[in-house]
Amino acid sequence: MSNPSPLKTIYRILTWSSLAGLVLVLALILRKSPSPDMPYDPSAAARVEQKFAAADQAKAAGQPAQVQLDRTELNSYLQQNLELAGSAAAAAASAPAAAPGNSAASPVGALSGADQPSLEEVQSSVKDVKVDMDGDLVKAYVVFNFHGQDLPLELDGHLASQGGYLKFEPVAGKLGSMPLPQSMLDLAVQKMMASPENREKLKLPADISDIQVQNGQAVVSYK
Repeated sequence: MSNPSPLKTIYRILTWSSLAGLVLVLALILRKSPSPDMPYDPSAAARVEQKFAAADQAKAAGQPAQVQLDRTELNSYLQQNLELAGSAAAAAASAPAAAPGNSAASPVGALSGADQPSLEEVQSSVKDVKVDMDGDLVKAYVVFNFHGQDLPLELDGHLASQGGYLKFEPVAGKLGSMPLPQSMLDLAVQKMMASPENREKLKLPADISDIQVQNGQAVVSYK
């Protein structure tokens, strides 16, 4: 029996190598990263409301105002105020086009180069959000539903304001256990911000001058 030609042998090697690479990528994506252990305190959310109320009073009195939130306060406040896909309110409000599993309505759609989703569509697919802060870095852990599969997305970046709008500059990210290249992260943010509707959602309130992360805390500065 004659031996396969060198070209056929190379073709088979490349075919199986490509298949193995695809399986590896899928395995890395579907492998769930451990969820960060973020403290939650119902009273912390109430403290946040009190801090904002005190800042409003200071501003009304013509005094400089600033609100500082640690990670417990921030996560507790988000958990009580965000309507995510896991809540009945978000499920009832979601339109068919924004249902979980729609690639254009999930962070996967933005990262894969699909048409940019609206912030409402992204929110409709998100099931959990946790935020940590380290120095001036914000570290977000998001679990979203993609075709019935819960996938974790981790994003690290810098939060700031520019021209009256909230701005996020990603520096690192992972989908499942697969690191995402910087070019893909930058493109995803650019596509999201390319929509005038999305950009308007990130417009800061008229009395807020800046939002930053400093020394592991979220700092909201008033005008």
